[in-house]
Amino acid sequence: MLIVNLKENESIDKALKRFKKKFEKTGVLKELRSRTSYEKPSVRRRGQVLRAIYRQKQFASENY
Repeated sequence: MLIVNLKENESIDKALKRFKKKFEKTGVLKELRSRTSYEKPSVRRRGQVLRAIYRQKQFASENY
């Protein structure tokens, strides 16, 4: 359970923004979306490889 304590003189909007940020960091919504449909392990691995390749290209383009 996420708990966000209100600081003194803090608006509800700021507290809600902090709650949303905490909620996103937990990864609950991402996991829920991934569980809605079955994904074969080979397809999951292929996606991980493609993401790793993309990240390496981004890193290489920034540094060179």
